[in-house]
Amino acid sequence: MLLIALGPEASAQVMKHLREDEIEELTLEIANINKVDPEDKKKIIDEFYQLCVAQEYISEGGIEYAREVLEKALGTQRAIEIINSLTTSLQVKPFDFVRKTDPSQVLNFIQNEHPQTIALVLSYLRPDQAAVILSALPQDRQVDVAKRIARLNSASPEVIKEVERILEKKLSTLVSQDYTTTGGIQTIVDILNASDRSTEKNILDNLEVNDVELAEEIKKRMFVFEDIVHLDNRSIQRVLREVDNHDLALALKGASEDVAKVLYANISKRLAEMIQEDIQYMGPVRLRDVEEAQQRIVNIIRSLEDAGEIIISRGGGDEIIV
Repeated sequence: MLLIALGPEASAQVMKHLREDEIEELTLEIANINKVDPEDKKKIIDEFYQLCVAQEYISEGGIEYAREVLEKALGTQRAIEIINSLTTSLQVKPFDFVRKTDPSQVLNFIQNEHPQTIALVLSYLRPDQAAVILSALPQDRQVDVAKRIARLNSASPEVIKEVERILEKKLSTLVSQDYTTTGGIQTIVDILNASDRSTEKNILDNLEVNDVELAEEIKKRMFVFEDIVHLDNRSIQRVLREVDNHDLALALKGASEDVAKVLYANISKRLAEMIQEDIQYMGPVRLRDVEEAQQRIVNIIRSLEDAGEIIISRGGGDEIIV
């Protein structure tokens, strides 16, 4: 009902952040709703807004601060209802106090801890924060921690509470009682994407020796085809000199408008016309074939970066180029 009330454009943006099974379930529910009463629509949007505001208060000052502010604004009962709703469904993430601390200070706390403990803490930090800490660890520890993050699927509330107790005397007032999903390959990918090149290379080189499958899975996700829009024109032109025209046509057939615009802008008008003709005449193609062509282009990009011929900006775009 909320997505219906928000309208198709806003709902589409929300759904981009959901899993496929969640989208399927929501789509079925939406299809079964004939209409939303104006009064219900207002109540739903008001409730969602209150939850968003409450979450913001929690992020700024914690549970007690949020409850105090909400009580003044909405009354004690409504404040309790909102807080309970947030703590059971939105699940405020553990280690909130760590995310508000300078990474160098966090490093002092955890650098001598067991690699599994370091992996757990880094999994809950923002990728840019985790990247700073990972880069500061000794090289052999970088690899061990990175591997543990990638293999980390869940952590029990008891373990999280104990680690939080070690890092800070005053415990967080809220830790979800359900097992909390954390870590995983995408987490270490995000951290490595925010790390400097030497840290990334050290970890991947070592993983390629002792865990080839994991190294390949990480490398596949580190630079995706859509990231081409972040390359400068000179780099794109260098990449395209190595790309087979048929692969380029296949890749463009499944490319977003932004990616297509960037690629067409970096090839000659004649070649662009030829590629467009190829796309037109090839007809329907399997998605797998498109993805494989895009991956071959990504592999070329990574090879050129390894050779020092192009630069992929890392760490939020703050890399200095001289």
